[in-house]
Amino acid sequence: MQPSPSPRAPLARSTLIHMGVRIAVVIALSTLFSYFHMFSTLRTEALAQLEQHVSERAQREQSIFVLAQDNHVVLKQALEERIRALSPEEVSTRFELLFAHLPDGTVRSRPESFDGTKMVCVFVPRGVTVDADLRRRLVASHDVLAQYGPAFHTRFTDSYITLPEGPIALYWPERSTWCRDAAPTDSVIDQDYFPISLPKNNPRRMTAWSGVYVDTVSGQSLTSVTTPLDMDGRHVASVSHDVPLSDLLGRTIADHLPGAYNVIFRGNGQLIAYPGQKEGMSTSSESTAPREHLHRIFERMKERPDDPTPLELPESGEYIATARLQGTGWYFTTVLPESVVSRPAFQAARQVLLLGLVALVVELAIMYWVLKQQVTRPLLTFTQATGRVAAGDFHVELDTSRGDELGQLARSFRLMADEIQRREEALRQANEGLEQRVEERTRELKNIHQQLVQTARRAGMAEIATNVLHNVGNVLNSVYTSAQVAKERVSEMRLEHVGRVANMLEQNQASIATYLAQDERGRHVMPFLSRLSQNLQDERNEVITLLDDVGRYTEHIGDIVKVQQNYARIPRVHEPVVLADLLEDSLRINSAGLTRHQVKVQRHIVPLPPMLADKHKILMILVNLVSNAKYAMDGVPRDERLLSVRMENTRDEHVRIEIRDNGMGIAPEMLTRIFQYGFTTRPDGHGFGLHSSALAAQELGGSLDVHSEGPGRGATFTLDIPFVPAPETP
Repeated sequence: MQPSPSPRAPLARSTLIHMGVRIAVVIALSTLFSYFHMFSTLRTEALAQLEQHVSERAQREQSIFVLAQDNHVVLKQALEERIRALSPEEVSTRFELLFAHLPDGTVRSRPESFDGTKMVCVFVPRGVTVDADLRRRLVASHDVLAQYGPAFHTRFTDSYITLPEGPIALYWPERSTWCRDAAPTDSVIDQDYFPISLPKNNPRRMTAWSGVYVDTVSGQSLTSVTTPLDMDGRHVASVSHDVPLSDLLGRTIADHLPGAYNVIFRGNGQLIAYPGQKEGMSTSSESTAPREHLHRIFERMKERPDDPTPLELPESGEYIATARLQGTGWYFTTVLPESVVSRPAFQAARQVLLLGLVALVVELAIMYWVLKQQVTRPLLTFTQATGRVAAGDFHVELDTSRGDELGQLARSFRLMADEIQRREEALRQANEGLEQRVEERTRELKNIHQQLVQTARRAGMAEIATNVLHNVGNVLNSVYTSAQVAKERVSEMRLEHVGRVANMLEQNQASIATYLAQDERGRHVMPFLSRLSQNLQDERNEVITLLDDVGRYTEHIGDIVKVQQNYARIPRVHEPVVLADLLEDSLRINSAGLTRHQVKVQRHIVPLPPMLADKHKILMILVNLVSNAKYAMDGVPRDERLLSVRMENTRDEHVRIEIRDNGMGIAPEMLTRIFQYGFTTRPDGHGFGLHSSALAAQELGGSLDVHSEGPGRGATFTLDIPFVPAPETP
């Protein structure tokens, strides 16, 4: 016996692989859990930091705007008090002292008293009527700005007071000559900060803020804050500051959380400050793609404008936190990309994964060494012992001193080897006795087999005898019919007329010539003899034909007997056969019955060359089929009985012969039993013809099938046999 082949997957390796896969799965799950845990923790911390950052920045950045509003409260109150405090005489004196009507139609600060440094300047455009009320407000505006302007200048670019008619009083040390340089037609009415103070645009008479614009002189970004002053229900003046935004914009863009960026929006969505903004550049000149993204952020922010809680934007992978700046009503927003949170979590998870993989490799190495020493080598010893036992060597040595499972297995293996040896000896002895009993049983089976063969042979001989009787009976019917027809033809011969003619000639023998030529009866003798001769010749030929048929039928009976004698022995040697002739012979054998039953025969026969086949088996099948078709049409009116015979060559080198009748038909449940031995639907039938025909078709290498659409619809029997062309004779 050959030793067992080495295993394709050693236990140690497969164990390491399985454990390694399981540990790797645990490491992967741990890494995934670590990632989600770190991500959740970092996300919570980042969002808390984001919320705190936005709140602190809002407090810081809104201070200048709150200060501007506080300044306006002071200026507004001081201006109103000053307007009410000025007397007409003081207004007239001070107006002439401070201002002058110039040739260009404007009213400006008097040149001789204006030093052009840090003084308040006044400008009244051409076309404005300067009445007493306007003078009072101009003088009051000048006095208030002269008092508070220097103090406010430390935080604001300038301070100015505009009047609804168009004049302006301005404190702007860096541009103190603005009033002197302004064109006569310049008017504050055209500036952005002027309309926001008018009652129609500011019905609540609140402090209003303009948008961000770039100063044409300094190039800085500014916003203007304006507070209207109404006295006695009439708009008399507006107090304003220009607030520099350079520091705010710089801090917004540069001072942000790591990885985040800041944005400032107006309440209408206009961008005030955003990443990539350049000082002195309008937002309309920036790239549209970032601005569209920022506008989408603003739309989401508007859904909860006063909620400081950070909002997640899954579509862009960002978090936003927003705080409203008091005073301006602008929104300070910080945008934190999700990657800022996920990147540290991913890095931490990667470290966990790397450490897990290193631990996996170390653990597998230790496990491999342990398995090799404690499992693999003992198992190899067991494998070798198994091979020796399989080869018949039951004397194996194993380490039975171990106290673990392998030691217990070694002891069990030793007991098993001893038991196998004992049973091997018992089986050998039992095998010897079994061989003797098998020989005796074999002899008994041979005797029983011989008896069964004899029984089967007798049963086959009985079946052959039945087949012979059936086929011979079919042919004897035709022989009997032909003999009866011949008898009828002989009995119908008018031989008595020959005797009467002979008597007449004998009576007139002396004058035979005269009698035949002149006697009225004698003149009819010769024509009568001529017709009688012709009639007797025809009847003789018909009788000879019938006797020839009887001879052929008798020969067919002999062939049938020979066929049945050779049925269970050596197959008949195939001979050249013309199938069309065999088909005609089958019709001729049944011609007497077909004529008696008045059956019309239609032939659709395609001429085929001679083929090699067993002529008598084919003829036996065809005779049976034609005979059965004849009897199947007994219930059909005589003038409607039709037998159709068709023969053609198929594509698969077979010949198909169809025998179709329009007789009684076959029920569907009978189609599966029609070829069974003993099955018949005729009262006098014996159920052997179709059975023997089906067997003969199988012996020819073909098949016999039947098809019927039901009772009263006729039946079609199809014989399909291989077409083997006969060799051409020289």
